[in-house]
Amino acid sequence: MPQIAPLVAGDPRELGSFKLAGRIGEGGQGVVYLGENGQGERAAIKLLHIKFSGDKSARSRFARELKAAERVASFCTARVVEADLEGDTPYIASEYIDGRPLREVVESDGPLSGAKLDRLAIGTATALVAIHHASIVHRDFKPDNVLIAADGPRVVDFGIARIIDSTGTITSRAIGTPAYMAPEQISGDDVGPYTDVFAWGATIAFAATGQAVFEGTSIAVVLNRILNHEVDVSGIPQPLRGAVQAALTKEPGKRPTADQILLRLLGQPETHGADTAVLSQGAVLASDDTAPIPRQRLTVAEPSQPIPVPVPVPTVESAGPEVAARQRRKGPWIGLALGVVLVVAAVVALVMQGVIPLTFSQRPTAGPTSPPEEKFSSLADKVAKTGKIVIGVKADLPNIALEDKNTGVITGLEVELGRRIALALNPKADITFKPVARADRAKWLANGTVDLVIATYTVNDSDKVTFAGPYYMAHHDVLVADGAGIASAEDLEGKAICAQPSAAVGSLQDVLKDYKIVRGLDYGDCMNLLKSGAVHAVPGEDYLLAGFAQREPVRYRVLGLKMSNEPYGIGIKQGDVRTCKAVNGIISDLYSSGRMAKLMRQYFGKVRFEAETRQPTATPCD
Repeated sequence: MPQIAPLVAGDPRELGSFKLAGRIGEGGQGVVYLGENGQGERAAIKLLHIKFSGDKSARSRFARELKAAERVASFCTARVVEADLEGDTPYIASEYIDGRPLREVVESDGPLSGAKLDRLAIGTATALVAIHHASIVHRDFKPDNVLIAADGPRVVDFGIARIIDSTGTITSRAIGTPAYMAPEQISGDDVGPYTDVFAWGATIAFAATGQAVFEGTSIAVVLNRILNHEVDVSGIPQPLRGAVQAALTKEPGKRPTADQILLRLLGQPETHGADTAVLSQGAVLASDDTAPIPRQRLTVAEPSQPIPVPVPVPTVESAGPEVAARQRRKGPWIGLALGVVLVVAAVVALVMQGVIPLTFSQRPTAGPTSPPEEKFSSLADKVAKTGKIVIGVKADLPNIALEDKNTGVITGLEVELGRRIALALNPKADITFKPVARADRAKWLANGTVDLVIATYTVNDSDKVTFAGPYYMAHHDVLVADGAGIASAEDLEGKAICAQPSAAVGSLQDVLKDYKIVRGLDYGDCMNLLKSGAVHAVPGEDYLLAGFAQREPVRYRVLGLKMSNEPYGIGIKQGDVRTCKAVNGIISDLYSSGRMAKLMRQYFGKVRFEAETRQPTATPCD
């Protein structure tokens, strides 16, 4: 864990929703603080130097670049969680990673090798793919910007160098650490994702050897070596050696993309881009030191695997006339003996197969038995190999997961979410959705009746399951008729509220002083009471309230009181950490790509409901 220095005079005590707890460090761009918000989420908050904030057009460009950075899926990165570019103190808050910089790890512990080096290469390549897919160029990829955390390597500070460059305060030539700059950065040519690929190659070579590959006694020497010297990577094992060597090609157009590097390291064909399933696999392998690293099958023999050379077999004619004569005289007997041996071998084989009984009293067997059912180390592995997955969902929540009693088809947001997760694990997945009751969720996961549960399943410590996500942060809230003149909790004083079996009723009672209770059996019953005017409000979880309100012909409103946090997680069989991490990566991609926001609009668009569109902080995959 990095050393956290105390705040000093002049340091702010708060930035946005975060209270500052100390200083992580200071650099040319600004001071980095450790902060924590009201939900206990920690962040590394970079407060930019004042010299980067005086130009209005610069701030506008800064904001555009930041929006792109916020779209980066958190596959082996530290995602951006909050930012303010309008105030006097522009800052960017990123997910706090409790880890050591790669440079510090190598300098104190020595070069990496074996699986540790492979996982570093895969994790950082995965991060670069996610960054490049969001149209971001890091521009300062180096060992200092790779943190080695308990759950694998994480790339930080992506997009920041490009953002600062856009202000015009720093030229493109000045961006980057000299020993990890690409030739085009030195010559002033255009930079792009290929620039990060070059820096990735230099960083992995440093990790493998403990030496900067373009080391020199001065910046001029370093830059000259980058432009003119080839790097010796013979000490790096294959297939990583080939990937590093290709990444360090001087001409940008001849370097592989980050997608191609990741696919090569995962042993997959490089004929297509890296999709969400590939990114998930990369993130899992980078974080799970028990998972085997895949390798491409060799199409040619390696030096350590020489091609066999045929050995000539002596013939009768080559053995001389006397030997040949003896062999011809023995020929018939040898042939007879060989025939007997072959017959005996055949009989033995038939006996072993049960076709011929060993004794006269033994009956022939019925034939070979069925092969034992294959065991899989994780659900992700099972879905990848078999393509089959069973997902448990609610079947009684409109627009979330509701079964059509005539067709048996279940539809809703959580069904669509399950479908997208399954297809990310295997694009050809055969998906079955199965209704699951609240009392059966943990039991069915344990006995294999279902593989995943997506059923408004609140993350908790009592059920013996592993939770991925949350995929949504719901809240205790209140539904009212739009236009009824109710806009706050104060407006509900003296009003009738529908009380049905939900903890949200108690949350609202804690807020109100004067109210009238009308009993309802469930959400559906309360909706009928609200439509008839018998009650003014229905307390419940906002996500569920919006689902019921969506199907009504008139418009309703979720007030937005947010009286609690209800993290809806995805239940997985206890201990399946690999699948949990893969699902977390898929959820991150759904949020960063904006697809989760589109699903919210699709299923709740008729309701005045400010749905959460920012990804909740992921639950650790224990």
